Amino acid sequence: MTPLAFSLAAMLAGVAATAPAPERMLIFSKTAGFRHESIPTAVATLRQLATEEGLAADHSEDASDFTADNLARYRVVVFASTTGEILDPAQQQAFEGFVRNGGGFVGVHSAADTGYAWPWYGRLVGAWFQGHPPGLQSTHVQPERDGRPSGTPWPIHDEIYNYRSNPRAQVQVIATVDETRYTGGTMGADHPIAWCHAFDGGRAWYTGLGHDAAVYADPHFLAQLRAGVRYAAKRQERC
Repeated sequence: MTPLAFSLAAMLAGVAATAPAPERMLIFSKTAGFRHESIPTAVATLRQLATEEGLAADHSEDASDFTADNLARYRVVVFASTTGEILDPAQQQAFEGFVRNGGGFVGVHSAADTGYAWPWYGRLVGAWFQGHPPGLQSTHVQPERDGRPSGTPWPIHDEIYNYRSNPRAQVQVIATVDETRYTGGTMGADHPIAWCHAFDGGRAWYTGLGHDAAVYADPHFLAQLRAGVRYAAKRQERC
């Protein structure tokens, strides 16, 4: 190797050694209740979105990963169709600390059917699942900005959640669904389906869509998920 080539190789090695490690996202899909068949698709999609956003993604269903030291490695934690009581009190405390230290949370679909015995989590996710009409149904999703419709409604064919309460007073709603286009809605003319908020030092973003694996190929839903990841990771100020 010539002196010039050796010098260039050493310089490149030095750059590589000092390059910052990518920020990380933890995708958590543990279930203690109903388990969605779409979880593998959700995880693969979230991994791909993370890669496109320059985030390194890990997937786990091991609640013992929820320690203060381990969570400190992550910028964002995603609950991907989790269900039931999935963390013990110490693990809950570690996750609360993660958020209070500025961490981001993304909840997908049945993340709202999780942690009913954990009041802090209920406030983080924004609203708990109440029920849903039978089967998959078609409706329109209306994007929203600052409390007003924004942009063209887009069609969705999915399981549409009803919630125990309307979260609007506590969060920034970013999309609603039109109950007049399907049967079994219980929330009336104002039916939020996706929202975000700053919470307890961190950021939280949630979508009720994502039951059916086919939804993860919908470009509108993918754009919604991407915005959620970016918001939770503090890569954009608005969700």
